[in-house]
Amino acid sequence: MSELSNKTVSTLIDKALDMLQYSYTPYSGFKVGAALLAKNGTIYGGCNIENAAYTPCSCAERTAFFKAVSEGVKEFDAIAVVGGPDGKVTEYTAPCGVCRQVMMEWCDPASFQVFIAIDRDHYKEYLLEEILPDGFGPGNLKMKKTGG
Repeated sequence: MSELSNKTVSTLIDKALDMLQYSYTPYSGFKVGAALLAKNGTIYGGCNIENAAYTPCSCAERTAFFKAVSEGVKEFDAIAVVGGPDGKVTEYTAPCGVCRQVMMEWCDPASFQVFIAIDRDHYKEYLLEEILPDGFGPGNLKMKKTGG
């Protein structure tokens, strides 16, 4: 399925793994790293950031998206996500529902690739439409003109 080269996928996974060191998780201890590939080739890293009030927490995927969008970038090809207790990645960590919804805002669900990984050799690949079927996005809010 992947249109990305193996080298690009490996680079994304490596960046996501690197982002684990920046996670701020004093409450759960569950660190998550993400690496978001923009269509312009830039990779935006993200990590999860917890808060004592819990509600203001930010997932790694959303951190990466909001970092990119805050710099004017709004077109993306792929994201890699890793995570585990104390940053030890032993299982696959999939994006939460809120992060999937954020992806839907800026990504084509039929082509945006989501990689959940343990390491370079162990990863799963999905299209956004596979992990968020019938997703709600900007297209749903476009007003349809009716004949009159």
